Amino acid sequence: MRSPVRGLPLNDGDEGTDSTPLLQGSPRAEAAVVCCSARYNLALLAFFGFFVVYALRVNLSVALVDMVNSNTTLAENSTSSECPEHSVPIKVHNQTGKKYQWDAETQGWILGSFFYGYIITQIPGGYIASKVGGKLLLGFGILGTAVFTVFTPLAADLGVGFLIAVRTLEGLGEGVTFPAMHAMWSSWAPPLERSKLLSISYAGAQLGTVIALPLSGIICFYMDWVYVFYLFGIVGIFWFILWIWLVSDTPETHRAISPAEKEYILSSLRNQLSSQKSVPWIPMLKSLPLWAIVVAHFSYNWTFYTLLTLLPTYMKEILRFNVQENGFLSALPYFGSWLCMILSGQAADNLRAKWNFSTICVRRVFSLVGMIGPAVFLVAAGYIGCDYSLAVVFLTISTTLGGFGSSGFSINHLDIAPSTLLENGKLFSVSLLLLMYLVQFSSHYSAKVKYKTGLSVITMDTETEGTNK
Repeated sequence: MRSPVRGLPLNDGDEGTDSTPLLQGSPRAEAAVVCCSARYNLALLAFFGFFVVYALRVNLSVALVDMVNSNTTLAENSTSSECPEHSVPIKVHNQTGKKYQWDAETQGWILGSFFYGYIITQIPGGYIASKVGGKLLLGFGILGTAVFTVFTPLAADLGVGFLIAVRTLEGLGEGVTFPAMHAMWSSWAPPLERSKLLSISYAGAQLGTVIALPLSGIICFYMDWVYVFYLFGIVGIFWFILWIWLVSDTPETHRAISPAEKEYILSSLRNQLSSQKSVPWIPMLKSLPLWAIVVAHFSYNWTFYTLLTLLPTYMKEILRFNVQENGFLSALPYFGSWLCMILSGQAADNLRAKWNFSTICVRRVFSLVGMIGPAVFLVAAGYIGCDYSLAVVFLTISTTLGGFGSSGFSINHLDIAPSTLLENGKLFSVSLLLLMYLVQFSSHYSAKVKYKTGLSVITMDTETEGTNK
């Protein structure tokens, strides 16, 4: 079997047919215990880390609904086809939060500004991880985002420009998180446990969304939207302290790892090593498997980030859910995705380790389900009009099925890259950079959209004011 990246030497474990993943032709190391192991403790802390990452990312999506004077939004969206009111009237508990006169385009810049910072630190993220280690890079990236989140209310008071600048800086901090985490897992994840460990780690992102969306709505309803940013910012700072105290970059430097687990991890990764130490940039850019990962990430993330940033607005302005219902219903799809990620990670590794499925077969099947399934139900959601229950069901199923991708294209970097690229996260950085330069337009332009029912849930703002659709 030839190397997925042309011009690179094969790993020792790549010879022969792909009947067992990555370790063909070499004896398997005896697995170390899972309970209280250092590698699963790392996965758990990473889980809470990505919980914080996405909580800090999505809290503005709900808070912005309460920050903006609703009359401004309704005036801007005069061509929208809105559903009739159906929510039970609720007594307003909080009216102290300051309101801003931001039109739809301004809200688009605010929501999209995060991703303009996010794309900048992709390649530097992989490079810096190779110099200072993924532990410090991931930790300080999230810490920086948490600190800027605390200053978000102040920035909003100072003006739109300051708020956009703060959100861009938050994006800079979060841009290094995935390259740094991939760099760490290249030293920690035994090949036959990759799906489990990475799925556990990145499932925190979905749970962070699940918790942050309804909790933000509750805080806005009972307290004041400013506390949304204070609460999640403080949680991020607390996580940083635990991360720096308990985590190590490699098994060799971990203070509490057992000798048996250390030997298991090191021996299982030994056959993954490559003798080539320079980064083969040209062969990487010519690699079809790499571009397949980029296209898959782009296609999935376009939909994912559009819904992530704009679903609360759609729930309020079109489906007419009140602020409490909005938070819970916007979170429901991501709860399904979180469950799917956890279960699919277990299933993928079982198929490879116990049922002898090839790695390429597992990645393709899980990627296919994680792409086609969400597309079908998302398109169907555009044809249901004002059927509120069916709209929520279709959006939930769509996002849930997307969780299969976490055991498909999402971790395929670790399968195809030699250690030269794995050790510093450069391959993941390259693919993320390429896709984020494209997917950023989803967040910016879709925030300049008009929401309507009918053939599409979200459409580009190309209509003429006053035209009835």
